Amino acid sequence: MRRTLRARRTALTALTAAGALCLGAAPAGAGTAGEDAAAGPATYALNSALSQRLGDDTAGSYIDRRTGELTVTVTSDRAAEQVRAAGATPQRVTRSAAQLGEAMASLEAGAKITGTSWGIDPRTNQVAVQADQSLSARELARLKRVANAQGGAVRVERVPGTFKREVAGGDAIYGGGYRCSAAFNVSKGTTRYFVTAGHCTNSATNWSATSGGPVIGVREGTSFPTNDYGIVRYTNGSAPGGNVNLYNGSYQDISSAANAVVGQAIKKSGSTTKVTSGTVTAVNVTVNYGDGPVYGMVRTTACSAGGDSGGAHFAGSVALGIHSGSSGCTGTNGSAIHQPVKEALSAYGVNVY
Repeated sequence: MRRTLRARRTALTALTAAGALCLGAAPAGAGTAGEDAAAGPATYALNSALSQRLGDDTAGSYIDRRTGELTVTVTSDRAAEQVRAAGATPQRVTRSAAQLGEAMASLEAGAKITGTSWGIDPRTNQVAVQADQSLSARELARLKRVANAQGGAVRVERVPGTFKREVAGGDAIYGGGYRCSAAFNVSKGTTRYFVTAGHCTNSATNWSATSGGPVIGVREGTSFPTNDYGIVRYTNGSAPGGNVNLYNGSYQDISSAANAVVGQAIKKSGSTTKVTSGTVTAVNVTVNYGDGPVYGMVRTTACSAGGDSGGAHFAGSVALGIHSGSSGCTGTNGSAIHQPVKEALSAYGVNVY
C-alpha cells in the first residue's frame, strides 16, 4: 500500500526471539535529555484529536522538551484558540502543511537520491533532510540546489555512515540465512503473531528462535519497499506474553499502540544493541534505499546496528514502531528509523495485547 510523501523505513533491524518471543530491549547506558519529554496516553489522544480537528490549519506538533507539554503549530488565530481550548500550546508558523508537502514533493521529483532521507520537523516548521556519506559531490550539489529552491522550507545536513537495512548474522530470530528482531507480539482472536520489518520477512517464509533450530512461526504477510512491515504467525503452539524483553531480566508490558510525536522520548529494543534511548526528531520521513524508497517513517536519535531490524520502538507501555534501519551511530547519537506500528496493525487486522 503506497503512500506518497509519507516516509517509510530505512533498514532491517532485528527479530527478537526466545522460544516464545518476549519482545523488547534493555537500557543501554544513560538516557538522553529527551527522556524528560515523556508522552502518556492522554498526550497521544490529544495529539490525534487536534490533528484531525485542525486539518490544514496545522503543520504538525511536538512535545516541548523544557515543559513536557504538547505544542501544536497553527496557521490561523482560530486554530490557535482551538488548541488552547483543548489544553495544548499553540505555536504560530508561516508554512502550512500543504507548503511543506510541496517541498517534499519537489525533493521526491528532483532529488530522489540513494542515501538521502527527509521528513517534517514541526519544531522548526521545515523539511529536515539528511544526506549520508555515500553521496558524491555532484549528488550533494543537486540535493542542495533543489533544497535551496524551496525558500527556506528545507534544511540539509550530512550524517555519518550510510543508510542501510540492518540485517546481520547472530542471535535472535532466524530466517533465510538472516538474523532480525521481533517488534511486538500481536493477536487476532485467539491466534498469536509477531510483527517485524518487511525487509526481514521478504527473505524467508519460516522463522526460528535459534540458528538452525525448529520453526516457531510462518510468514503470513510482508511489505517492503514503500512500507517496511511483516507478520509471522506462531505455529509451535506457544502463547507468548504481550511484552518487550528489556534484556536485564525484566520485561515491559505493552498495552496500547500510538503514533510517535516529535520531541518525545523513545526506546529501541533489538537483538544486537539491546535497549537504546533517544528522541523523535522527524515524522513523515522518506528514506531512499538502494533497493527502493520507504515512506511515512519516523526518525529518532536512538542507536542501532545490524541485526536490530524489526525490533521494537516503544515508550513505556505504548508500542510506537518497528525498526527499519539507520545511517549508523556516533557515540550515543543515532539515526534510527521506524515504521509506525499502527499502520502495520491496521494492515493485518491485529492488536497488541
